[in-house]
Amino acid sequence: MASNLPAPEGIDIQEPPTAGAWGEWNPTEDSVRPVRGKHRVAKQRGGLARSSTVLGVGVIAAVGAGGIATAQDRPQVAISLPAMPDLPDLPDLPDMMTGNKAQQDDGDSGPAASTGERTGIIAQQSAQGADAGEVLRNRILQQAESQQAAAEAKARAEAEQAAQQAAAQEAKEKLEAARTAAEEAKTQAEAKAKEEAEAKAAEAAAAKAEQERLAKPAVSYSLPTSAYTLTSHYGVSGSMWSSGYHTGLDFAAPTGTPVKAVAAGKITSAGWSGAYGYRIVLELPDGTEIWYCHLSSMSVTSGAVGAGETIGRVGATGNVTGPHLHLEVRKGGSTQDPLAWLNSKGLNV
Repeated sequence: MASNLPAPEGIDIQEPPTAGAWGEWNPTEDSVRPVRGKHRVAKQRGGLARSSTVLGVGVIAAVGAGGIATAQDRPQVAISLPAMPDLPDLPDLPDMMTGNKAQQDDGDSGPAASTGERTGIIAQQSAQGADAGEVLRNRILQQAESQQAAAEAKARAEAEQAAQQAAAQEAKEKLEAARTAAEEAKTQAEAKAKEEAEAKAAEAAAAKAEQERLAKPAVSYSLPTSAYTLTSHYGVSGSMWSSGYHTGLDFAAPTGTPVKAVAAGKITSAGWSGAYGYRIVLELPDGTEIWYCHLSSMSVTSGAVGAGETIGRVGATGNVTGPHLHLEVRKGGSTQDPLAWLNSKGLNV
């Protein structure tokens, strides 16, 4: 029976000869061409080696088996096949899954070996691809967490910096406020101290004046006479006075009315004085002279007398029109208004 199977790679199968007892053909040594090229054997997934030589042998075996099936009782014909090297032991399945490279015959790798190698690499890359995706996902998550942590750290740093700036600004404002308050307090203290110093100075001046006043000897003044009437004032003009005006103050009183010293002093002159009649001159400590004129009598004619002491009596001696005391106040040879002088000493005339 003729076979419709394709010719194996590397084997040229000729048309079977017509001669023979069965009308069938069997391959002979002459009908098989030697295989060219190197034979490659590689490890394959599932334990099968793929090579052109093995495939050719399988095809030949199938053809031979078909022939045998059709001619069970016919004599066998010898088949000549090229010599094939021994196949190496195939590794276990786990080694195939890990993608180990197939062993090579004569130092080259053929299509079968390349296919096995690619199959192992694909499996490894598949496994590695799943791990790489997880790694990439983890890296993305880590990068996101790192960026988030960096952003949070930056935000915290900015917040801390802002807080520090705010605290510094607040401290600066408090310091400025404290300085302003200190300056105001200093100004107020200086003003208060100045006021207190001025008050103390005024008190000291008043105390000093009081001390000076108290240190001075007490001087008392007295009216020159009593029960009197003022008749002619100082400065009144008239022909009755030789100077043309009145140079003193006249106290009209009955003859014999006591005449007193207006202040403590000493009598420097006492006696007759022409138009003044009997006259007593009392000199005070400051050099002021008090003239008592027209006296009827003189009780003290020299020496020191005290204020209010009787030194003579009212009379009408000299150039007069009636009994009275003519009182003059002189200082430095010039006359003064007796009424004003008495008033300056606190005497109400």
